[in-house]
Order: sequence, then structure tokens, then C-alpha cells
Amino acid sequence: MATPDGPPVGDDGAMGIGSVSAVWRHPAKSMQGDTVAAATIGSTGMLGDRAWAVRDEEKGGIRGAKKIGALMDLKAQFASEPTADDPTPAIEITLPDGTVVGSGDPDVNERLSAALDRKVSLWPLQAPSDLDHYRRGAPDSDDLDAELRGMFGRLPDEPLPDFTPFMHVMEFESPPGTYLDAYPIHVLTEQSLQALQVLNPASTVDVRRFRPNLVLDLGDGSGERFPELGWTGRRLRIGEVVLDVVYECPRCVMITRPFADLEQDRPLLRSVVKEAGQNVGVYANVVQAGVVRPGDEAELLPA
Repeated sequence: MATPDGPPVGDDGAMGIGSVSAVWRHPAKSMQGDTVAAATIGSTGMLGDRAWAVRDEEKGGIRGAKKIGALMDLKAQFASEPTADDPTPAIEITLPDGTVVGSGDPDVNERLSAALDRKVSLWPLQAPSDLDHYRRGAPDSDDLDAELRGMFGRLPDEPLPDFTPFMHVMEFESPPGTYLDAYPIHVLTEQSLQALQVLNPASTVDVRRFRPNLVLDLGDGSGERFPELGWTGRRLRIGEVVLDVVYECPRCVMITRPFADLEQDRPLLRSVVKEAGQNVGVYANVVQAGVVRPGDEAELLPA
């Protein structure tokens, strides 16, 4: 049913807000990923997303590009598609010099360490019960404020994010059993990217900087610069999947990193902090599992 002056509303009160423009999967934490034609989403996130990660063998702990920025210059692809029975199949990693190393190659750790200028080892997901594997490594600074400002790229006069919604991962690099930052699914809108481009005409506001799972296009009728920031506490139905939007996504130094064909862009983060309250995109838990594809309709469920 269509309303006279707004988006369509279903019989259950769900309001159509747009559709999926892209589904992104990143086989390895902080490495480049790619779009996929379909993705299976379960309670712990997207099948095959962040299935591998590197461990810092000097300071300990799984590491992402908040700490090892050069990870974003690597691109990971699966050698075969992940399945429910084999959620972490082998990956092939393209290094900055164009050579490829496989996760099963005997020299994979040495070659990754050379590319990252840091002694690392490559790991598939381990059991959630292996808490030591997921525990945070040693910080780079004994000054907690300095440590956090380095990770989130905040200037001395800028506020740090509110970490209350992330207390469950303060002890760990990621929720045990995953290599995710905090929550299973990250949703971003085309409208937020467009708003940032208008605010930063000299920047290249590329979706790859933000590493979402699902990108939604709300068309011309959203009326907001960063519309998804208003969805916290609401539920989204996207294709077969229902998501519970739990918190905005605070952006960190990663969106400023140079990688692939993108140059370093510190002003972009300054704009996010000032104009978007530090947040672009939202995190969500999975209420109903299923498959999501580009073109699937997105609906905001009744509060």
C-alpha cells in the first residue's frame, strides 16, 4: 500500500525505504574484499566475512588496520566458496607488488610479515572458547587516551567516541568466535556517502574506505544527510533477513588510510567528526537469518 505523501507501507506496518545497492564481503580482516551476488547471513554475521585475520607475533593479539595500516593494501579472495560445513576455506592474498600468496603456502607468514613490515601469522577463525586467541594484544602506548586517539584518528581537541556499546569487546579484539569489530552486520547508505562527498569535494569518498556489509540506496526521498543514524533501536527487513539496529558506527583512522588507488585523506575524518557526530553507518544484530542480494527491498519495521 502506498501512502499519499511518503514511501510505501506494508500490511504489517513496514515502511519501504529503498533497496540493496551492494553486498560486500571481506574474506580477511582489514584486507580489501569485493562485492558478491548473494550472501548468507546468520546470527554471527555474513558467511565468509572476516573469516581470516593476522595475529601480531610481536605484541600479541589479532590486529586490524587501526594498528597495521598496510593490511588495507592487501586483497583477499576465497579459493572456493564458503559453506556452512566449511566457513573458512583457503584464501589467496594479493600483495602490493602484485604477487599472490595462499593461506596454505608454507611461507605465507614470512611473506605477509615482509609485506606488512611486522612479524605476523595468518589465522582462520578459531572456536569462541579459545579466549586467549581473541584477547587484545599489548597497546602501543601506556597512555590510554593517546592509544585511543591513535586508533580513532582523533585530534586533541576532538571528542573520542562513546565506547559504552562496545564494552563487550574491550577485553578482546573482536567478539570471540569472530573477527568482527563489534557487531555482526554493518549497514551503510549511498546517501551518507553522497553527503560526505558534498562536504568534501576534494576527497574521493569511496565505499571501500568504510567496509560495510550491506549498502542501501534510499533514492531521493530520504531527506537526511546521514539517514541510517536515525535507525538505532529500530528493525530493518532486507530481503529474507531481519536486523536489529543497535548502534551507530564510530569511524576510525581506517577511513583516512591510503590503499589501492585511494590517497591518504585526513580531512575526511575531520568532516565525519564535525558533521556526522563521529558516526557513519550503523551496526546491527541478526534477528532472522537468510540470504541477501543486490536489489532486495529494504523496509523499516514498526517501532
